[in-house]
Amino acid sequence: MTFLTVLILFFIVGAWGLETWVGKLNIQSLGQPIPAAFKHAVDAQKYARSQEYTRKNSTVSFFSNFVNVTAIVMCLFFGIFNTFNEWASALFSGAILQGLAFLGIVSLASMLLSLPFSIYTTFVIEEEFGFNRTTPALFIADRVKGILLSIIIGAPLAAGVIWFFQIFPDMGWLIAWGFATAFLFAVQYVAPIWIMPLFNTFTPLEDGELRQAIEEFALKTGFNLSGIYIIDGSKRSNKANAFFTGFGKQKRIALFDTLVNSMTTEEIVGVLAHEIGHCKLNHIKRMFATSIATTGLTFFCLSLVLGYQPLYAAFHVEHMTIAVGMVLFNFLYTPLSLVLTVFAAHQSRKYEFEADAFAAKTTKAPSELSRALIKLSVNSLSNLTPHPAYVFLHYSHPPVVDRIEALETITVE
Repeated sequence: MTFLTVLILFFIVGAWGLETWVGKLNIQSLGQPIPAAFKHAVDAQKYARSQEYTRKNSTVSFFSNFVNVTAIVMCLFFGIFNTFNEWASALFSGAILQGLAFLGIVSLASMLLSLPFSIYTTFVIEEEFGFNRTTPALFIADRVKGILLSIIIGAPLAAGVIWFFQIFPDMGWLIAWGFATAFLFAVQYVAPIWIMPLFNTFTPLEDGELRQAIEEFALKTGFNLSGIYIIDGSKRSNKANAFFTGFGKQKRIALFDTLVNSMTTEEIVGVLAHEIGHCKLNHIKRMFATSIATTGLTFFCLSLVLGYQPLYAAFHVEHMTIAVGMVLFNFLYTPLSLVLTVFAAHQSRKYEFEADAFAAKTTKAPSELSRALIKLSVNSLSNLTPHPAYVFLHYSHPPVVDRIEALETITVE
């Protein structure tokens, strides 16, 4: 066993150990009493039910992570990636087609490993707690569509990256970075028009009190909309949500039908004001810029190890290829990836507080957003007392109790 093998093993098992530890802390944190902000909205029975929901999902997550790390360790010791590479070489000739085949085999293996846990979560846990509305046929259709999209969108992107690194050994990472950035912009543009409608039906919001309130708020804040839509989220789950899609002149508001059916007009406007705040405060642009910078750093680091033979030897891979190097690099990149993920989550939580403040000040009704957050949390059985370490490592949004406390300190003129 080489030093590099030990180092990669340390990264893999260490990341899993960290995940397991903070997961345990999060479960222990469930023993706290009902937060004061929720005492009027949730009784002891409902609170206990939300805690049990967190426990069961955490258990599934633990076993899923254990299976994943076990599979990776097996790949490290038994040369499974080398077998996948040989299969790809037997299927196709040419570096790009072989590379795509290898990446496809790895993706398929990863999907098969996660599939049992996805099925159990959807049809056992979500069903037990009254959330699931996904039928087996819809579940299968979603997976098939996801695979087809991965082929249609992911394959050209991967092929381009492989080709650039192959043709331009020294500057391939820079060209691939530019190509990937342009590709991401294109996907952001077409997603609300062509991709999202494959999974949900987008119906224009009818004229009425809600549409008028949304349009008046958008006009008051100078936010241009290309459309307001209701999507049939209830065909998969009872949970509510709302989001923006697209950018530039293609910005759309998407409201889950479950959200519209469970909240007042004022509460919905409060939720949307928060989302509009992300746009007006340039959070989306900043996060996209951060993502682009992270992609560039990743490609640069990848370029440093693609030709590093000991990395391939550590996984018992006999033939060095760009596609194989891209996969193996992920395990060596684990510590930096974790740091970047934690940093991005920290920035995201900061932006959430800022967007809440924007919503409170522009609607002049912080209590409406607070009530909306409480409803969303109670109806989705959210964990109201997450451990700070778990929040630090995983949460892109601050705990809802912290958000409500921050809203209560905002003074509206």
